Amino acid sequence: MTTRGLYTPDILGQAMVLAQYPWVPDAPYHGAARSRSCGSSIELSLRTDDTGAIEAVGVRPHACAVGQAAAAVFAEQAAGRSRTDIARARVTLAAWLAGEGNQPEWPGIHLLNPALAYPARHAAILLAWDAALDALPEHVLP
Repeated sequence: MTTRGLYTPDILGQAMVLAQYPWVPDAPYHGAARSRSCGSSIELSLRTDDTGAIEAVGVRPHACAVGQAAAAVFAEQAAGRSRTDIARARVTLAAWLAGEGNQPEWPGIHLLNPALAYPARHAAILLAWDAALDALPEHVLP
C-alpha cells in the first residue's frame, strides 16, 4: 500500500501560486497571523472597494508548503468577498479541519484534503483567513 503523504504535487504546485500575489506595501489594510503549533506565519496586504469587498491581495508567506498552498487558495478566491464572508468561511473551514463539518464551499480548498490527516498543520491552513480578519476593520461590513 502506498500513501500520498502531506506534500503532494498539488499542494506544492499550489504553494507556488503565491508568486502571483506580491506584497502591496501601500495597501490600506495589513494583517498577520501565526500558528502557535508550527510557527508558520502569513502576512496579507489588502485593498477593498467602497463596499468593503476585497479588490486586491498581497501575501508575504513565512509558512510551510501547506500554509502557503492554503494562502494561495485564499488569495485566488478573495476578490469580491467581505469581512463577513471571510469570517463565515473561516468558521466552516475550522469545523471541516476538526472533522465536524463538510468541506467548505471555497473553490480550490479540495487541494488541501491530504492535510486533514495532519492536525499539526491545521492552524497553518487557517492563517490566510485569520490574517484577513486581522487586516479588515470590523466596521467594513457590506
